[in-house]
Amino acid sequence: ARQCDLLCPQNYPLYIRSVPTENELKFHYTVHTSLDVVDEKISAMGKALVDQRELYLGLLYPTEDYKVYGYVTNSKVKFVMVVDSSNTALRDNEIRSMFRKLHNSYTDIMCNPFYNPGDRIHSRAFDTMVNSMMMQVC
Repeated sequence: ARQCDLLCPQNYPLYIRSVPTENELKFHYTVHTSLDVVDEKISAMGKALVDQRELYLGLLYPTEDYKVYGYVTNSKVKFVMVVDSSNTALRDNEIRSMFRKLHNSYTDIMCNPFYNPGDRIHSRAFDTMVNSMMMQVC
């Protein structure tokens, strides 16, 4: 993965991680352009989304260099991941598994009584998990 973002329901970032860091602004722009597709998919799912436990949105859109994937929690927090298009070894079920791992780690943060929902995430454990996941994919 090149970038991993968590965005609150109002679309401001809760967490951003880029590898390499020099392209962070470019990837951040890519993530924000994908939010329209996320909202479109959520509204198309409608009530089915409420009943679903699996909130994986799949491929939001491909570009020449990157593929953008999305996931939404039941509290409307959006996870967006940008991966290289050249990485053909990465399958849909692996992306889904990565989002589940992210969601589980995010849930752990939300269970922390010292974390205020809506604040940026500053957690060494979460950073370590995201970095290991991203290095595994690169």
